[in-house]
Amino acid sequence: MQTVQLVAPCLFGLERYVKEEIYDLGYETDEVMDGRVLFTGDLEAIARANLHLRCAERVMLLLARFPARTFEELYQGVKAVNWPDYAAREDAVIVTGSSVRSTLSSIPACQRITKKAIADRLCAAYGLKRLPETGVRLPVQFFLLRNEVMLLLDTSGIPLHKRGYRAEGNAAPIRETLAAALVHQSHYRGREVFADPFCGSGTIAIEAAMRARRMAPGLRRSFAFESFGFLPPVLLRDAREEALEEIIPCELPILASDIDPAMADLTAKNARLAGVESCLRIRTMPVSEFHPEASRGTLICNPPYGERMSERLACEELYREMGRVFSNLRGWSTYIITSHEEFEDFFGRKANKRRKLYNGMIRCDLYQYYAPRLKRSDA
Repeated sequence: MQTVQLVAPCLFGLERYVKEEIYDLGYETDEVMDGRVLFTGDLEAIARANLHLRCAERVMLLLARFPARTFEELYQGVKAVNWPDYAAREDAVIVTGSSVRSTLSSIPACQRITKKAIADRLCAAYGLKRLPETGVRLPVQFFLLRNEVMLLLDTSGIPLHKRGYRAEGNAAPIRETLAAALVHQSHYRGREVFADPFCGSGTIAIEAAMRARRMAPGLRRSFAFESFGFLPPVLLRDAREEALEEIIPCELPILASDIDPAMADLTAKNARLAGVESCLRIRTMPVSEFHPEASRGTLICNPPYGERMSERLACEELYREMGRVFSNLRGWSTYIITSHEEFEDFFGRKANKRRKLYNGMIRCDLYQYYAPRLKRSDA
């Protein structure tokens, strides 16, 4: 089958997780850049990556890569692509893009040049003076970095973090791809109890449940490539069948709680939409009442950050309460993400490890507290 090069954009800090997921799918990564991972696969990889990648934002087909310091170089590089291989006579090519530290810094001008080069190549191939653009929408993206162009075709359409289960969110939701990265970092696989005592709309708990069930995150949504004429429909059909066969039951409970009953209700609703409602045990309670029966487990949470000064004191008192409660979870591995730079002081313990991440535009740290390893006599 035809070999293609693909690009998986992601949030800054998640590149390692995306690389590991690509490897788990059986593909080799070619290059890791800030906010994107390049890898090679066959056409099946387009469908499989869209269905299975938990931490990537999109899957892009790399059409060309070339230097461009002038608009003429940009035009010629774009026009050199054999566009009739991808776009039918009636298809509508939609061009977007970005430029970072490049001579060609005007995005609108680069869009016009790119669109003109594509239109000129297609018009010449189909004997047209003007493209009808009444057919399938083909989302083309240019990415200029240090005067090098990546020309990409977006196969995902709607970003991959939109799994289809979160119809609503709470006031400060965590993106699904970031929640999946936190679960990935914890090495949780469904072999122990899992908990999130600040569940909000349930994103972290739901992502944990899908991982425990080996459920592909893209199973309940559609993708842009489904309408691409140059890709056979059998690609997605086969990939879906493969993904459905991999799903297993969730054996141990996932505890999701929140002080706000509306958030607990929303978590239950979103869990139903995700198909993991049987995995979750949802309760309304403050963190002070969090006392799980299990002696060992994995806890991941995204507590309030106290970004506003009016909320900061309450937030710091909350961290003290978390420290008191979590100190009793001696057999639990605990992962807490927050932007508060003095979190450890209020929590009362230094983390075993910290990892820098971004929750949207907010720089955060993931504080990791590891449970002691079981002795052989305890295993």
